[in-house]
Amino acid sequence: MLPEKPSKNMTIREIIRRTTQRLEAAGIDSARLDAEVLLSFFLNCDRTQLFKNYEEQMTRDQLGAFDKLIVRRLSFEPVAYITGRKEFWSFTLEVNRDVLIPRPDTEIIVEEAIGVCRSAGCSRPQILDIGTGSGAIALALAREIPDARVTATDVSAAALEVAKSNARTFGLEDRVSFILGDLFENVSGTFDLITSNPPYIGAAEYDTLASGVKDFEPRLALWAGETGLEFYEKLIYQAHGRLREKGWLLLEIGAKQHEMIHSLMMVHNDSYRDIAVRADYAGLPRVIRGRRE
Repeated sequence: MLPEKPSKNMTIREIIRRTTQRLEAAGIDSARLDAEVLLSFFLNCDRTQLFKNYEEQMTRDQLGAFDKLIVRRLSFEPVAYITGRKEFWSFTLEVNRDVLIPRPDTEIIVEEAIGVCRSAGCSRPQILDIGTGSGAIALALAREIPDARVTATDVSAAALEVAKSNARTFGLEDRVSFILGDLFENVSGTFDLITSNPPYIGAAEYDTLASGVKDFEPRLALWAGETGLEFYEKLIYQAHGRLREKGWLLLEIGAKQHEMIHSLMMVHNDSYRDIAVRADYAGLPRVIRGRRE
């Protein structure tokens, strides 16, 4: 394993190998990838450059500084929080412990939202993203639907600051409005499209989450009450009055929740039509959508 206080200079090849061994010994499945990502972050280069410079040496001082990052990862702190960034859609987003780390699966709701806007022929669509966190969904839709006007809300003021920073970074601050509030609190008007990746972890499931999630990611963005359905119950009921005629509601869901949430939308079958579930690329139910009648 990479020593706490290295006694000599080491090559990049040696550092990656020994760091991988150290992370594997701690039970981290993505050990090799994490070693490469953290080292490229530390050296301010991309992973391709690491491979091109395998025999380049790092000094003892550099190794000591790099080791501090590895100690954080050994405590199961997510790599995204250590580096302060996470790739999503066509962005590299700023993230910190005030926001949920965007997952690749959440790109499914972006794909679906773009699809329904195009199929409906929406012109200058009004889009609302509830619980925006880092701004991942809202910013992706603003970039991909250039004439859209996007409103993004969150109950966390700290999360909204991260989202606003990301909007400025990508030049989207003039097309995305940010509102502090719970659900539709402080939101006015109606929308062609409402999206949300809400908290959907119930009490029993929350206790079983991996420590890298439970101990580091914001509980507010994960825990949804005893059943995990509380947020959906409120949102599905309230969203109907905020959708324009033939507007769409799109929700990310937990893999085992699709039947229950489908039933919740069917309870309001005088409000929603064309209810459908979209699976992610692992084949798990990931997004449910319904159209206002």
